[in-house]
Amino acid sequence: MGEHVLLKNKRAYYDYEILDTWEAGIVLTGPEIKSIRNKDVSINESFILIRKGQVEILNMNIKDYEFANNIKQDSTRNRVLLLHKEEIKKILKRVQLENLTIIPIKLYLKGNYAKIEIGLGKGKKTIDKRETIKQRDVERRLKRIK
Repeated sequence: MGEHVLLKNKRAYYDYEILDTWEAGIVLTGPEIKSIRNKDVSINESFILIRKGQVEILNMNIKDYEFANNIKQDSTRNRVLLLHKEEIKKILKRVQLENLTIIPIKLYLKGNYAKIEIGLGKGKKTIDKRETIKQRDVERRLKRIK
């Protein structure tokens, strides 16, 4: 049962230093999963919050499925993410203690299920971002030389 990556949040590793990652399931409706399989989805503007012991992804944009009969849904509604209680407690504790942010990293299909990889990230300062760009340039040059 391999995973099929649909999309990645390109800014995640640029804007944040990712410290830890988890795999979470997403509570979706039938037309939503069909839109995701068609890659009519975006996680670039989305963010994750923990409310009342429940992990939610906000602003995840799933385009309406064109063949769904008379079903209109809010394309950016809040969707519940499925994690074990212990994982949620661990994430919440780290977010509060270390002042971290929960970021969606990538969306993929695992078997018939849509999964999202979420990460705990520490925001990078502008200097750190420049450092990331320099590091990428150096790696690119080294690849060219080889």
